[in-house]
Amino acid sequence: MSMPNPLRVNIIGAGVIGLSIACELLDRGATVTVISDAAHPYDCSPLAGAVWFPYGVSLDPEVLAWSWVTRERLEYVAHHDPAAGVAIRDGRYIIRDDSTDVSWAVGLPSYRELDLAELPDGALRGFTAALPVVDMSRYLPWLRNRAGSAHFVNRHITTLSDTECFHPDAVVVAAGIRSAELIADEAPPKPVRGQVVRLRNPGLTDWYVDELAPDGMTYVIPRFDDVVCGGTALAGDWSTEIDTATEAAILRRAIARVPALAGQPVVSRGVGLRPTRPSVRCGWVDGQRLPTLACYGHGGAGVSLSWGSAEAVARALAAR
Repeated sequence: MSMPNPLRVNIIGAGVIGLSIACELLDRGATVTVISDAAHPYDCSPLAGAVWFPYGVSLDPEVLAWSWVTRERLEYVAHHDPAAGVAIRDGRYIIRDDSTDVSWAVGLPSYRELDLAELPDGALRGFTAALPVVDMSRYLPWLRNRAGSAHFVNRHITTLSDTECFHPDAVVVAAGIRSAELIADEAPPKPVRGQVVRLRNPGLTDWYVDELAPDGMTYVIPRFDDVVCGGTALAGDWSTEIDTATEAAILRRAIARVPALAGQPVVSRGVGLRPTRPSVRCGWVDGQRLPTLACYGHGGAGVSLSWGSAEAVARALAAR
C-alpha cells in the first residue's frame, strides 16, 4: 500500500520503533525526517536482549497481530541478510505462574512442551521453540542504513512545533519513555529498569528465559560474539547507573543455569528503561496543529512489535 500523494513525515525517535516506521514509510513512498537526541541515557533499544516475544506488554489481539507480523519479518531477514544480526535460535521458556500469558507462542511451528525432567525446581511447565534473536549492536545500524534515504537530525525536541521547520504533513511520536513530554497522555509510560551484563560467547547458541525465577529474573541470550545475561524489572526506577551488586547477582544466576559461562570475561554492561504503560499507544493524537500519530509504550517488546507497529502507522497515514 503506497501513500496517497507522497507524504512528508517527521518521526521523533530513532530507536527500534522509530527506525522501523521510517523504513516502512520510505518503502511506501513517503519522504521521512527522523529527529532524535544523540545517545540519550534513557534510550532502551540498544540494551534489548533481544529474543522475539512480547514481554512486558498487554497482549490484546492487535498486539499479538503485530508480534506475528514482526516475527515473520525477522525470520525473513535472518534467512536473507546476515548483516542485520538476526538469527533463529532454539531456547527454553520457563513458566512458574498459571496466569502467565503465552498466547504469543500458540501455533509456533517449533513449539514443544518441556518434559518434567527438563524443568528447573518449582517450575510448572515450560516449552522450547526456535525464535528470532536480534543482536541490537548490529540490527540498529542495519535499520539506520536501510532507512538511508531519510533525513536524520540530532536535535532535542521540547514541543512538536520544534519540528515544523522541516515542513511535515504529519508527525509520528515514537520517542519511547520520553514521548509523553511532547503530547498529553492520561497514562504516560513509566520506566521498568532492566540491567544486563554481556559476556564473551564461548560458543553458545541456545537461549534461556525464566522471568519469575525465585532467585530473580534470569535470562541468558547468546548472540554472535557475546551473551546477554539478565536481568531486572524494577518498576518506577529511573536510574541508569550500573549497580555492581545487581550485576554480581545476575552473573550468579546465569552461570548456575548455564555453567559454560563460568570464567568468561565481561565485554560490556548496561541499563535500559523499558517504556511501559497499560497498553501500547498507537493512534492519532487530538488537538495538535499538525496531524500527529503516537506509537510508543511497548514495554520490553519494542523489537518484538516493531514491524507490526510500523505497518499500523503506515496504514493510519495512508487512510487519513
